[in-house]
Amino acid sequence: MVGKWKEQFGVWAVRAGVHAVDTAVMALAYLTAFLLRFEFQEPWWGWGQVAVSFVTVWAVQCVALELFGCNRMLWRYVSASDVPRFVGAIGASTIVLLVLRVVLPHQMGLRPPYSITFLNSFLVTGGLIGVRMLGRLVAEGASHARGGVLDGRARRVLLVGAGAAGDLVARELRRQGTRRQVVVGFLDDDPAKRHARIQGFPVLGSIDELPALVRRHAVDEVIVSMVRVPRDVIRRVVRLCEQAHVPARIVPGYYELIEGSLTASNIRNVAVADLLGREETSLDSRAVVELLGQKRVLVTGAGGSIGSELARQILRAGPSSLVLVERCENALYQIEREIRKRGAATPVTALLADVGDRARMETIFRTHAPQIVVHAAAHKHVPLMEQNPVEAVKNNVLATRALGELAVANGVERFVFISTDKAVRPVSVMGVSKRLAERALQALNGRGVTRFSAVRFGNVLDSSGSVVPLFREQIRRGEAVTVTHPEMQRYFMTIAEAVALVLQAAALAQGGEIFVLDMGEPVKIVELAEGMIALSGLRPHQDVPIVFTGIRPGEKLFEELDVSERSAYKTGHARIFVSKDTAADSDQTAAMLAACRQLVGERDSATAEEVRTVLREWVVASVTDGGEGEGRTQNSGRRTPNVEVGEGRTPNAELRTQNSEVGKREGQASACPRTQNSGRRTPNVEVGEGRTPNAELRTQNSEVGKREGQASACPRTQNSGRRTPNVEVGKEGA
Repeated sequence: MVGKWKEQFGVWAVRAGVHAVDTAVMALAYLTAFLLRFEFQEPWWGWGQVAVSFVTVWAVQCVALELFGCNRMLWRYVSASDVPRFVGAIGASTIVLLVLRVVLPHQMGLRPPYSITFLNSFLVTGGLIGVRMLGRLVAEGASHARGGVLDGRARRVLLVGAGAAGDLVARELRRQGTRRQVVVGFLDDDPAKRHARIQGFPVLGSIDELPALVRRHAVDEVIVSMVRVPRDVIRRVVRLCEQAHVPARIVPGYYELIEGSLTASNIRNVAVADLLGREETSLDSRAVVELLGQKRVLVTGAGGSIGSELARQILRAGPSSLVLVERCENALYQIEREIRKRGAATPVTALLADVGDRARMETIFRTHAPQIVVHAAAHKHVPLMEQNPVEAVKNNVLATRALGELAVANGVERFVFISTDKAVRPVSVMGVSKRLAERALQALNGRGVTRFSAVRFGNVLDSSGSVVPLFREQIRRGEAVTVTHPEMQRYFMTIAEAVALVLQAAALAQGGEIFVLDMGEPVKIVELAEGMIALSGLRPHQDVPIVFTGIRPGEKLFEELDVSERSAYKTGHARIFVSKDTAADSDQTAAMLAACRQLVGERDSATAEEVRTVLREWVVASVTDGGEGEGRTQNSGRRTPNVEVGEGRTPNAELRTQNSEVGKREGQASACPRTQNSGRRTPNVEVGEGRTPNAELRTQNSEVGKREGQASACPRTQNSGRRTPNVEVGKEGA
């Protein structure tokens, strides 16, 4: 009780002090207005009448300041944005005083000259703002001084970016005197800003001058203070900081800067995600809320990187219930524990279950009656699926199809399938299994009320089993960082962004779509490794070697996410597209699913090669069935060395595929390659099992044709001015 009384007394004391200062400023301004009006002579009124009139002026202005909230501001945080509040308060008080001058009798001394009233308004406005700014400067100076005395030498900071964000960071660092940080100056590549001053700090030079300026000014750390930082700038700053042996830090994010909510404690170390240089994604949260709000939602694979983030973001939309399905006990425990700890209002049910167990999933669907299903459970590791193709078919294909059938049978409103960029012109077992799963769901669309859709995207940063945790562990142990190939590239986005776009795409779905996310520019894996090493304070190739281990089975050098007008339609969202890939013939899909079920049923006797053969044959047949962007593939000047389909390899490291077309005819059902080569040797070319052994054979403008009603599909391939040794068509997956 005593403590509370003391606290309240302290508040009253502070407010009394503010009113006392304001009264002094008002009195001085009113007196100055009279002195200026009467040229520093005693006014004909007499000073007594001036004092009487001031009481009324003071009362009106105090009421106006209180009504406009001016007296509730902390002086330490007063800024230019608060000026309109003071102008409004004094302007309103001036109008009231003018009205009083008209209606009140002259004898009361309330009718000073109009010039006095207006002059006083300007003087008191400037005085009130000025005294608060002075108070802020004094408070910041005292805080900084305390920090220097208590904590010793302040850390010297160099800011990269002399824009609005840099101004905000510099201002915040000046406030946080106890943070032991002193701004030395700014770096900016804009020559117009050279030698300018922001918050009193100079722009010292360009970013490339960072190492020299760090030495000259004894800089202790560098802070990247930009609203949106391009990827190349982040990498350049990290590299230069590594050369200068100083740590690099970065402001937290665009929206925090815009809102002015940045604090010194929010400034963090540069993370791996910053190396991507991706801009913030704008989302229509209202559409997601309309999709998920007050709906019963089920998420499979809820313990994984994508599944757990799906659970977090779905809960924000306010579903009526959320069911988490996961077969890994520890993963399910972790996400359930996290949700319980947050105290989510939505009822959450965590269920241990294998999505391949149809009886178990039937019970779950019948018991919980989900309206929205997001299917994220899958096997995703490419080399492992090459070794275990039966499991890939079982989990990625058949379990997905079974869930889709359950969704139709139970009247699920929407079914969202998490696919991958590896399903685009797939060359691996994992990619083929995901592609087949997409087709299996497309074939179900329209059989009931369920709207099926799939969302393709590339790698997500720092997901379980990805390269980022691997590199981090290798760096921590002091081992060499292993990269498969110096030219290996992948698309990356953060887990949170990928999931947000998945939910956004789901809200756009009408049924049968395959959504493709714009992943930005691909990132070289070796550059990602170098960046992670530098962020650890070590030197790539010196402190930590990088070893190239070779491309693994099933891997491509370049993944594809084609969002061009040729292969995809635009949607209402700038980063979400709909693939022109159409559903396969239902009979063909059914036949392939039957073959997969037979293989899984005979898994004890069926070999991995038999499974891979069936999948390769399906890929060859399905390339021309209307999918893959209307069957046309165009790659210009891209090297694709050592691409493997199943166990097959195209070993030529210089193979270029340019302006290739895969044609389509009505009634086609299987593959029949059409090859047009101009002026080129084709030694040892294999078509299916047939071989043309002549090493000097030239094939010019040849066509293997096909007419309507033929039993095989006919891809057309046009290559110009290129040598293609030892290429297998059919065996290599076309």
